[in-house]
Amino acid sequence: MKKEVVAIVVGGGPAPGINGVISAATIEAVNSGKEIIGIVGGFKSLFAGDKKCGIPLTIEKVSRIHTSGGSILKTSRDPIDSAKEKFKVLLNTLKSLNVRYLITIGGDGTAFMARWIERESRGKLSVVHVPKTIDNDLYLPGGKSSFGYETARHWGVKVVKNIMEDAKTTGRWYLITTMGRNSGHLALGIGKAVGAAITLIPEEFVEEKLPLQKVADMIEGSIIKRLSMGKNHGVAILAEGISSKFDIKDIETCEGIEKDEAGRMRFSEIQLGRIMKHIIRKSLESRDLHVTIVDKRVGYELRAADPIPYDIEYTRDLGYGAVRFLINGGTAAMIVFDEGKLRPVSFVEMADPVTGKTKVKLVDIKSEAYEVGRQYMLRLEKEDFSTKNLSKLAGAANLTVADFREKFFYLVE
Repeated sequence: MKKEVVAIVVGGGPAPGINGVISAATIEAVNSGKEIIGIVGGFKSLFAGDKKCGIPLTIEKVSRIHTSGGSILKTSRDPIDSAKEKFKVLLNTLKSLNVRYLITIGGDGTAFMARWIERESRGKLSVVHVPKTIDNDLYLPGGKSSFGYETARHWGVKVVKNIMEDAKTTGRWYLITTMGRNSGHLALGIGKAVGAAITLIPEEFVEEKLPLQKVADMIEGSIIKRLSMGKNHGVAILAEGISSKFDIKDIETCEGIEKDEAGRMRFSEIQLGRIMKHIIRKSLESRDLHVTIVDKRVGYELRAADPIPYDIEYTRDLGYGAVRFLINGGTAAMIVFDEGKLRPVSFVEMADPVTGKTKVKLVDIKSEAYEVGRQYMLRLEKEDFSTKNLSKLAGAANLTVADFREKFFYLVE
């Protein structure tokens, strides 16, 4: 009689700690008498009907991989629309590999796929999802971060800290865009930790169509405020998800728009910092102010980094918990670590009841965590327009007080 096979598949973008989940899940499955395989190439391989994509995993193969970045099984995305057409192929591929238990590792898109597979298999597959994303936008209980986030923030802080020193040394401003297509958790986490002059995230903008000029003016306001203090340098952190707030037509006048494998706008390819740099520099130079501005992206450098000890431990917990949940009869849930205990969160709880999509966790701009970050930023504030500092700010901007008020006051209304 064939053993019941446990399969692991990774979806979405890389995140530090994937190998930790694979390692812990493999060890626990083998120790529990189960055969375990890894699906190489993610969902694309399953949709392609590749019966050779399942490779045997052993304790010897995985025992030391938990400290390394990347994914030994690779990863991929697959468009939901085309996935519907090929879904029977995916199920037949899993069946041909004798898969009884499926562990999915990924973000919101992979979680959606996991729910779909579990439902359509009609009891033939037990499915558990392990939440992963450096964006930290998965709704986990107790405000827990998704694995990969803490490592991404750690290395992001190291990179930006060095850039801040370069800015100070050379008298430059850097506009740094970080990943975060739905939320600003990573941008805010890095910005708070390094003490960036200003951090902008999509959650603070409520406009249906956000003007490019408004974001540029907010950054320019920080530049001017620093100039008024005798500082000719600084760093602004921008979450890439801000681009989703702009009118696509406005972006297209500045940048070409690419789509990812899932058919979504590839925000990581929109040069948000470069767009802002051109707008701000044009504004400053029109008033004979010459500030060196450099745009830079920090994102892909963080996704496949070696995990820090926090994520190494975290992912070993999750991998172990995923296997224990499945072999104890569980299915249709995400495994989480909540208040010191591993527990499942059902797929029903994960889904938005209106859209059916996986719930997304946004930065709560009314929270104390955001308030602390906001208080330590150097931005134009309402009180700046009613104090003796107003003339100093206007002077630094090479504007009259009246013109300064006309250009910037709308930002604080």
